Amino acid sequence: MSTEPRQHLDLSRAWRLHPQVSVRPEPFGALLYHFGTRKLSFLKDRRLLAVVQSLSEKPTALAACQDAGVTDAELPTFRRALETLRDSSMLTEVAA
Repeated sequence: MSTEPRQHLDLSRAWRLHPQVSVRPEPFGALLYHFGTRKLSFLKDRRLLAVVQSLSEKPTALAACQDAGVTDAELPTFRRALETLRDSSMLTEVAA
């Protein structure tokens, strides 16, 4: 287990799904599968699915969250979810 502190995902930056990630919407949210790493992730919130699906169309992760109806009070929870996806290589930062 790493002792390094986990880096917060910067919501003011642009993010997108990794090109090798496939999204399968489900009634509970979605399944994400990374063909390169063979990792599977579950999204248990339909708004998180909306955020993930719109990331490539929005200038920032914050804009994607706001468009999905995420409130300011909910942002820390959604940030942690996006950090988990980033840490498992499901998301990648868009180069400036």
